Amino acid sequence: MDFTQKRFLSLDVGDATVGVAVSDLLLITAQGVETIRRNPRAPEKDFERLVELSRQYESRDFVVGYPRNMNGSEGPRCEFVKEFSTKLKEYIPDANIIFWDERLSTVAAAKSLIAADVSRAKRKKVIDKMAAVYILQGYLDSLPK
Repeated sequence: MDFTQKRFLSLDVGDATVGVAVSDLLLITAQGVETIRRNPRAPEKDFERLVELSRQYESRDFVVGYPRNMNGSEGPRCEFVKEFSTKLKEYIPDANIIFWDERLSTVAAAKSLIAADVSRAKRKKVIDKMAAVYILQGYLDSLPK
């Protein structure tokens, strides 16, 4: 696979928010982009924003956090993420969805923010974006160098 001049977007999909991160062009680091506040009355807005980000970062490759249970089994949250990803493909038909095991990504992000002495209120605003960074960084680190 040729990774030249390619970026990946990462999504941490939750009920209330979607954390978004993006890779650099060298596929070395992940940076947080934003946290999308989901709109239950107009869910299309969430996907329209992802279309905008896909265009902005010129990427159709999405690394989506896949919330397996601690024993490795798939539960209802995995189904939720699969449904979200299926819907995303309706908005971006050529999207390449890569599911990435995200066990403990939110925990790791929270510990990192606590260690950086970020207030609880500020942590709540950025935790999902940071989780997306952890998800994407794990994926990038797994790529052949």
